[in-house]
Amino acid sequence: MNRRQFIAGLPLALSACSATESWAPDDIVSRAIYRDPDPAYLTLYTMKNIGSDNGAHTALLINASQRVIFDPAGSFEQTRMPERNDVLFGVTPELESYYVSYHARITYYVVGQTIEVPPAVAEQALQLALSNGPVPQAHCARTTSRILRQLPGFSDFRQTWDPNRVSEDFARLPGVTTHEYRETDADDKSIAAAQINAALTADQ
Repeated sequence: MNRRQFIAGLPLALSACSATESWAPDDIVSRAIYRDPDPAYLTLYTMKNIGSDNGAHTALLINASQRVIFDPAGSFEQTRMPERNDVLFGVTPELESYYVSYHARITYYVVGQTIEVPPAVAEQALQLALSNGPVPQAHCARTTSRILRQLPGFSDFRQTWDPNRVSEDFARLPGVTTHEYRETDADDKSIAAAQINAALTADQ
């Protein structure tokens, strides 16, 4: 590739590395905040292809001073959890179940791995997620592993692009509990999104 071809390709390359910012207003976020009375914990969600077991997406639920989901470059759009740059606020257990159900379908299943952590560690994870900024497509595992590596007790985590490697490192932590979530919905996630949003609207 010559210099002219390289320069001509820059806009496309840069656009592929960019991410769309989102910033819900303060009043909407404040009204949505949910606090879980349970001890502080982290839940790593890994979305896996049923045929190959390859990881397709990584997200991190953080139960700290409030309960959020860090969903880097996520596609779950709904009406109840306001978003600020890939952080979803107001994550009640009901809304968490909708989040999982959205990703679980005939071609993908979801692995949830939960570990109890000291409140200070959960709070550090929350602050790292809040300060991270929007994540470009395909950077979900890399960003999540980078955040986890900064937490006390997680320094052995590999910096990786592979959701399965993040899950493997999480599985090595003492005291982790693991659950799998499987559904038989159609592969088209837009159908699940429409059904979920209809249910959420009906509940309001």
